[in-house]
Amino acid sequence: MFAKRQSALAAAAGAPPSGKGLRLNVAPVLAALKKPPVAVGAAGLLLLGAAALFLTVLGDPSAGAPSARVDLHRAAAEPAQVPNGFDAFSMDAFGAYQGLGDPALDTAQNGMGGGAAGGDALITLPDGANVAGSGAAITAPRRPATPLAAAPIAGLSQPGPNGALPVIAADGRVPAQAYARPFQPNGKPRVALIVGGLGLNAVTTRAAIERLPAEVTLSFVPYADGLQGWIDLARAQGHEVMIEIPMEPSGYPDNDPGPQTLLQSSTPDDIAARMNWLLGRATGYFAVTNYLGDRFMTSDTGMTAFMGVLRQRGIAFLDDGSARRRPGAWARASADAIIDEVQTPAAIVARLNALEATAKQRGAAMGTGFSYPVTVEAAARWTAGLEARGLQLAPASAMTQRPGR
Repeated sequence: MFAKRQSALAAAAGAPPSGKGLRLNVAPVLAALKKPPVAVGAAGLLLLGAAALFLTVLGDPSAGAPSARVDLHRAAAEPAQVPNGFDAFSMDAFGAYQGLGDPALDTAQNGMGGGAAGGDALITLPDGANVAGSGAAITAPRRPATPLAAAPIAGLSQPGPNGALPVIAADGRVPAQAYARPFQPNGKPRVALIVGGLGLNAVTTRAAIERLPAEVTLSFVPYADGLQGWIDLARAQGHEVMIEIPMEPSGYPDNDPGPQTLLQSSTPDDIAARMNWLLGRATGYFAVTNYLGDRFMTSDTGMTAFMGVLRQRGIAFLDDGSARRRPGAWARASADAIIDEVQTPAAIVARLNALEATAKQRGAAMGTGFSYPVTVEAAARWTAGLEARGLQLAPASAMTQRPGR
């Protein structure tokens, strides 16, 4: 049925072309163009057409060039990083923390308000005091001095290969007691705080010495320039002090605490020699503390030699909590918490509040932190209201115990 239907075009297919072609008669057009008015009008139209063509082609620099269309997607913005203590110090103290979280959630969970006057972050402490940015690194007031005896105290040191070394005096006095800050308990739960890493940054070191209560124990890096001067200044302000002992951590030597690090593979003689260098850097400290050392502390030989040196020289050992089950030294104590593993005001205040709760529950608690400006600021404000909250701020030496006691 469909095969019998043919169109006219199909019927004409293959037929020879017709002899009649298309003829255009241009004579009338040419005759019209010879008239002056028509010629002028045609020239004008031609000129306008040429101009339009010029603008169309040359007005677009990419006209006539090959083109392609691509779908573009904007990459998601990376989340802003929370500044650490040094960032806060170099920027505007606590102002860098404004707007980092939900104000209502911060207030409910960790005591952080929605904002201070001028738009700075505001931390509300349990006694109603505030920590707020003011454009300065440390805004806590300078504390009055309550000086301790100047070091060295007669009979408590002897010459060593690299400087004076602590010793037990002939009359039985020991550096762990003579250089400690005197303390009289009042029956309230005790809380102690150690701030370490001091001596490397002059501004933060001076701030810790002058702005923290004298009961806060200060810990100094043995490599600091002018170490004895810093210790003398701290004791003149009333702080008892410690020296930090670098110990081998995981990842050593890529993670290197510094020269004279106590190594897991060290022999007792090697440890004694390294301790002579470290302990001889200054005088006036009642104790030492560890700097890193999770690998070294697994060595029974190393830890026994280390503790033996301290016991013979009458020096206490206070660790950051990582050597809690290790006995030895002349006296011992271990921290209950590191307060600034997260370096934000809200996190530090939350850890300090938790330390306070531990002290009320157990009768005593001790925390340790690094001398970040944010740590010094928060600690200075937090300690100001301890007495009103039913606690007693104690030096770290008051937390130590003699072996077997």
